[in-house]
Amino acid sequence: MLVLSRHRDESIMIGDDIVITIVDIRGDKVRLGIEAPNDIPVHRQEVYEAIKRENRKANHIQPTELNVLKDDRP
Repeated sequence: MLVLSRHRDESIMIGDDIVITIVDIRGDKVRLGIEAPNDIPVHRQEVYEAIKRENRKANHIQPTELNVLKDDRP
């Protein structure tokens, strides 16, 4: 893990097109601004893990379980 020190309003570059800027520091919390291309998803770790968990669950759905998604209306 690379550890860098930055002050407020200073940035870190990742590659050529991802910029992480220190927006604010209050006590033990740091607010980050992240600029990245639209095709690169940016999530908090807990959100990313929840997405992965849901994707794994969806991958294991049996075809018979999909019947509940059918619309029975005429």
